[in-house]
Amino acid sequence: MKENFDVVIVGGGMVGAAVACSLGGSSLSVAVIESALPEAFESTQPHDLRVSALSIASKNIIETVGAWTGIENRRLCPFRRMRVWETAGDTEFNSDAIDYPALGYIVENRITQLALVDRLQEFENIQLISPANIKKIQYTNGTNTEIELEDQRILTAKVLVAADGGQSKVRQSVGIGVTSWDYKQHALVIYISTAYEQQDITWQRFVPSGPQAFLPLSGPYGSLVWYNTPDEVKRLKSLSYPALKAELTTVFPDCLGEVNEILGVASFPLKRQHAQNYVKSGIALVGDAAHMINPLAGQGVNIGLLDAAALGEVLIEASKNGQDIGSLSVLTRYEKLRRNENLKMMTVMDVFYQVFSNDVLPLKFIRNLGLGLAERILPAKNKVMRAAMGLEGKLPKLARGETIV
Repeated sequence: MKENFDVVIVGGGMVGAAVACSLGGSSLSVAVIESALPEAFESTQPHDLRVSALSIASKNIIETVGAWTGIENRRLCPFRRMRVWETAGDTEFNSDAIDYPALGYIVENRITQLALVDRLQEFENIQLISPANIKKIQYTNGTNTEIELEDQRILTAKVLVAADGGQSKVRQSVGIGVTSWDYKQHALVIYISTAYEQQDITWQRFVPSGPQAFLPLSGPYGSLVWYNTPDEVKRLKSLSYPALKAELTTVFPDCLGEVNEILGVASFPLKRQHAQNYVKSGIALVGDAAHMINPLAGQGVNIGLLDAAALGEVLIEASKNGQDIGSLSVLTRYEKLRRNENLKMMTVMDVFYQVFSNDVLPLKFIRNLGLGLAERILPAKNKVMRAAMGLEGKLPKLARGETIV
């Protein structure tokens, strides 16, 4: 027996779960296929190494679908200030300047996923299928897609949503190509305890080898991100924790303060990737399946959540109007809302990365001048701040805190 759904989402991570929640309570039947759900959260657990800086727009999306309390009841760290500097140029943003309680929230990825997965299971029109792995995807343009699971269950979907990451099996199965390249840099993530109590600032300093960043976590903890060449990151990662701590003390700025202890280390390569199309008839890509962006400003998950909100809005509107939700004309509306917006963000991050990650004197002068001007020209500074919060441009309704069901 085939199980028929309006929407099948492959991937129950943060973005896939957000797509499901955006459709929760609607007339659409939804299935979410996830290979393995995350471990339950315990307040005594140390922080995970994988964290994200959720923008205000992302908070609005998660809150409007009813999942934000699931984050608040676990663990998060709001940040009110954000500092960016090099040698001479220096600017600091403060949420007080635009009357917001915070610029964003540092949240462990697992906690965001757990909150959204908990919420999607509360909707009668959503079925979570996990653990489950896909054996085969049968896609034919113009007909419902068949998804065969390894346990021999067969699902059909009017719309199959690829939320299964950068190496998306769905994207490959339906023949959507990508354009990609490596940045020839890796990022070292270091989980630390510090001598400071709770902090409310995230900062980023630019040096020729790449940025050095600090993300505050709840309590006297923080996450450092150290960008460098693959060989140097490999060397640093191989050091004992005391030796790595000594390197941090030498290389990182004084505002880091005393590092009491290193508690965990991980690394990942920097890569840019963009799908050549976000949609085909009956298919939609979201999150990393559609785009992978330089993590410089922490926008990866935020633009993925905007994808989720936009796709949910398009599907619900089409359904209410009696339209075929799987038609290319409907799904192209989603692509038009998101692809160019994401491309602009990716391009800005590329330019920012190229301008700051070198020691060429003319560029050094320009970037210091730019940071200095940004500090002094308040309208421009506030606009940059709002952009970092995800509040500029045409936003999906959920990102504005408006319901769509």
